Amino acid sequence: MALLEVEDLSVWFHTRNGVVRAVEQVSFSVDAGETLAIVGESGSGKSVCCYSLLGLVPMPPGRIESGRARFAGRDLLRLAPRQLRAVRGNQIATICQDPMTCLNPFLSLGEQLMEPLLQHRKVSRRAARAQALELLEEVGIADAGRRFGAYPHEFSGGMRQRVMIAMALIAEPKLLIADEPTTALDVTIQAQILRLIAEIQARRNLGVIFVSHDLAVVADIADHILVMQDGRVVERGAPRTLFRDPQHPYTRKLLAASRRGRKAAPPPPQREPVIGIEGLRTWFSAPGGRTVKAVDDVSLTLYRNEILGVVGESGSGKSTLGRSILQLVKPTAGSVRLGGTELTRLNESALRPLRRHLQMIFQDPYASLNPRMSVFDALAEPLRYHRLASRRDVTAQVLALMDDVGLPRSAIRKYPHEFSGGQRQRIAIGRALATRPEVVVADEPVSALDVTIPAQILDLILALVARHNLSLIFISHDLSVVRYLCDRVLVLHRGKAVESGATEELWAAPQAAYTRELLAAAPRLD
Repeated sequence: MALLEVEDLSVWFHTRNGVVRAVEQVSFSVDAGETLAIVGESGSGKSVCCYSLLGLVPMPPGRIESGRARFAGRDLLRLAPRQLRAVRGNQIATICQDPMTCLNPFLSLGEQLMEPLLQHRKVSRRAARAQALELLEEVGIADAGRRFGAYPHEFSGGMRQRVMIAMALIAEPKLLIADEPTTALDVTIQAQILRLIAEIQARRNLGVIFVSHDLAVVADIADHILVMQDGRVVERGAPRTLFRDPQHPYTRKLLAASRRGRKAAPPPPQREPVIGIEGLRTWFSAPGGRTVKAVDDVSLTLYRNEILGVVGESGSGKSTLGRSILQLVKPTAGSVRLGGTELTRLNESALRPLRRHLQMIFQDPYASLNPRMSVFDALAEPLRYHRLASRRDVTAQVLALMDDVGLPRSAIRKYPHEFSGGQRQRIAIGRALATRPEVVVADEPVSALDVTIPAQILDLILALVARHNLSLIFISHDLSVVRYLCDRVLVLHRGKAVESGATEELWAAPQAAYTRELLAAAPRLD
């Protein structure tokens, strides 16, 4: 008998603009010790399908229109709120995508970890603490006794996700729902978290529902895969069968987006240097008199019409390197030359006219775009500031930029919240290109997007680099993206450059042990 059996689940949202059928006639089952992966893009209904089982979908506007969800002899959809509270965190636990938004910043991690035991099992605080410490060690938190009283901001992203896993498992549930638990993590941390979930599942005979938008991530862990599109299941099957012979066009689309491969046609090498960096150091003072060497003696040359990838884990210095090159963070020592100009010696007033040649694309377009500025205002602002457009021709230049990045002209007066994530990133790219820069630094520009959207953005970037003769520094922790896009790669580890070289040469024969570790940790569909 299945641990969880869901039949014909439909969840609709009743809004002023009509009915949104978020989940429509979805059926599946999960056995003890089995992993079911539910994959699809944002808006496909994956998370709503899972959270509706636990009464976590707001009602109204949401409403369960039909279906049954049998778990431990009871229909979850017909339990009273009080009965569901006894199930949540006790028999069915969840791991959410972003632990920083799920953890209470005002409570120590130890206190939050004990809460499920105190709430559901009514054990003493001493017994709860002992069990919590044991579980922290099980999920790989070193020196658990000392860190028991630490707060969420004192942990890295990977460590916070380990705490979330411990919190989900502490009451010894029978079923675990993992909702995009590795999306925001580096490739090596992602591999550790996936391995940890699999090990604990095997020890405890857990049933797992793993929600993801990336088929490569679930390839090695899923026993069965459910593919969802627009609230419906379009295909299901075992990974080997589904990957070898996908039947539905949408499944083929997801697989194609996950299998990026190498760069199709690298441009002929050009030896005209645009940016030259020598012995760059950016150090910060930390509490206790420590010095954080975010970038430590890095040298590189960026050539005309080249895309240079910068890879490494969080804390390796990737973003600090990009910001130091653009002088958004003032380096401690070293040289950054744009053509014949030494940027590190210039004050802000002297840098201002040069900034039109150095632009940045940020990771989160929603945070980097002003919500009070329309598309027209966002694209026109750099043109006006650098006096690249007159009042008479600014509209024509804005429309040309929109054409360049594939935005409909009819959207010129819309605001950021009226666009999808991929469209917002197109706006951010258009804004960066408005000044006709020589160098663009792109800091994780596709990591927050669905698996099919990055393919569109990456192809757009390739086309724009060729069309405008740009030089691009592309910062990412996604190695498949870097291989698809970049001509050369620089590998950073703890602020130092450990290896660099042509992309395919580095993939074929990495010299540094750290590079080999990164490549080995990358998820693959093969």
